[in-house]
Amino acid sequence: MEMVEEDVVIIGAGIAGLATAVALRRLGIKALVLEKSDGLRATGAALTLFPNAWLALDALGVSHKLTSVYAPAKRIGSGPRSVHRQSLLEALADELPDDTIQFSSKIAAIDSQTLNGSSAAIINLGDSTIIKAKVLIGCDGVHSMVAQWLGLSESINSGRSSVRGLAVFPHGHGLNQDIRQFVGVGFRAGFIPLNDRDVYWFLNRYSPPKGETIVKDPELLQREVLEKYDNVLPPLYLDVIQHCDLSTLTRAPLMFRRPWDILSGNLSKGNVTVAGDAMHPMTPDLGQGGCSALEDAVVLGRHIGNSLIKNKGHIVISGDNDIGQALERYVKERKWRVTWLVTGSYLSGWVQNAGSNWLMKFLRDVIYYKFLFGWTANVACYDCGKLPSVSLGESDSSNPGKID
Repeated sequence: MEMVEEDVVIIGAGIAGLATAVALRRLGIKALVLEKSDGLRATGAALTLFPNAWLALDALGVSHKLTSVYAPAKRIGSGPRSVHRQSLLEALADELPDDTIQFSSKIAAIDSQTLNGSSAAIINLGDSTIIKAKVLIGCDGVHSMVAQWLGLSESINSGRSSVRGLAVFPHGHGLNQDIRQFVGVGFRAGFIPLNDRDVYWFLNRYSPPKGETIVKDPELLQREVLEKYDNVLPPLYLDVIQHCDLSTLTRAPLMFRRPWDILSGNLSKGNVTVAGDAMHPMTPDLGQGGCSALEDAVVLGRHIGNSLIKNKGHIVISGDNDIGQALERYVKERKWRVTWLVTGSYLSGWVQNAGSNWLMKFLRDVIYYKFLFGWTANVACYDCGKLPSVSLGESDSSNPGKID
């Protein structure tokens, strides 16, 4: 049995985990990122990043890597750009030292230890390695073990699922750089070109009734979608599905955490906290899952950085301005915003996928689109702020800040 001591451990090398590691790196703090997969996971193929995400990427110093490759959607001003998920993950990972991410690290259990007034998180890996961490940040997704350890409620199924994939046109698709959506009873579909060859598409719909066989095989899933929506969706959309690279085709239930569980739950405890889907899993109807994860990273980095400044280059784990207080301030800043995002995403999906009776048409066409849609658009213009400038000698990237 091997015992390893680390200053900061991040569980999960997704968007939230890598962005948080980059934020800490900017402050001169090196984190160990534990990832259960054997490489960077790009499930979902692509995602759309709205202005709030680009502001966060600006703060992290990596936005230029992507804006030089991906064009903004037309007719939406300087708004969203859709990117390959793998490209975003690689842009973040390239900012980190080679030994930052430890792949194939399966977490067996999480515990805590207190000695002389100082606490540490104990992470047990599947290979019997034990890691003692002074700071633990859970970025381990919807079914987060860190969230479970904090006592947060399990994420619940929204009753809808999403089919997503990447269509590839070897000779070019000839489409405009526009986001196109199609809304019908019980579903919302859409696609957005990523470049001249690749088109990201999605289909959000009500999940099959209990007991009905859920198709998982990519080829059968593609056939199911084409046959079921042949007379519902336009030929252009169906053509995109027919060009799907089956290796990118996925189907997953749309999960979320109840808003009141976020408001009342323990999002941090001592020197342990969560970010991204581990904190606020949400349905994709506002396109804010990945965007809000990037916000989390910057805000968390800012509060840890401010603690570093107050303690003259040290992150202390006991006493005034310790790491626990910094994490509490992070949670306080994020709690209400992500609660509204989760709520808005769920309601947006519910009203847009609702039935065609007069009440639902009224709620969708009059109430939602005329009065609430503007608010949902405004959440994408949020500025999460910048990282602090840490220039304390011992806190640059070549000589990391100390954790006492």
